Amino acid sequence: MTLMTRELRASYAFVERNFNLTKRYWGWEVAFLVYAVAGALAVSLIGKDQGSDRLLLTLVIGAVFWNYLSVVFSFIAETVAWERWEGTLEYTFMAPVRRYTQMVGSTLFAVAYGLVHTVVVLAVLALFFELDLSRANFATGAVFMVLGSFSFIGIGIMTAILPLMYVERGAQMTFVLQSVLLLISGVYYSVDILPGWMQVLSHFSPATYVLEGVRAGLIDGTGIGDLFGDVWPLLIMGTVFIPLGVWLFGRAERYAKRTGKLKRVG
Repeated sequence: MTLMTRELRASYAFVERNFNLTKRYWGWEVAFLVYAVAGALAVSLIGKDQGSDRLLLTLVIGAVFWNYLSVVFSFIAETVAWERWEGTLEYTFMAPVRRYTQMVGSTLFAVAYGLVHTVVVLAVLALFFELDLSRANFATGAVFMVLGSFSFIGIGIMTAILPLMYVERGAQMTFVLQSVLLLISGVYYSVDILPGWMQVLSHFSPATYVLEGVRAGLIDGTGIGDLFGDVWPLLIMGTVFIPLGVWLFGRAERYAKRTGKLKRVG
């Protein structure tokens, strides 16, 4: 068995483990899905109430794509928190498994789960609204979705350090960061209406560029070639955030092992 084959099998083991955890807590998964659908509907109905098809599409796209990005972010960022809750953190981190192998498995599951979650939300919205996508450029939307995934994977890996370093408050800090990203990324409105200092922060959120690019592609039919101003920041973020996140996580893991934080459950 080659090294790559062995590592891929190990990564799949983490995919399977996360899938089994999801089945174990299926009641919570259903509750979170119902909440996501209800939230997306509540926001999108604002556009319906205003009688503006463009506003409706803007809100639907914001709700659908933020749901995907936030699910991917949450699953990766809460990897350590899940291990603590299950009481398996010490066993997993002391096992003879490369950390990037675990991250690959967790990432694959997060993306797959996010896609399933988002398809359900989109299907429900499509049943409620007659969405005019006659001018949509779906290729543009797909490209931005992929680029945004890489960026959020990197941010998720870096954020996963918080529950590792701060046993009692790490998970709460992760949720706060997710809330900040929601606020500054123009999910349901243009970032131009934000205060100046918040507009500056919005440039550091990959979701800002993802949502601008997807809306341009799906509402106006804009091609990817005309959106390079939104593409290059995502390329840089995806290229920098993932290796930086892996490196920082490695340092945090060594510190946690040295100081006994793996044993603590909060």
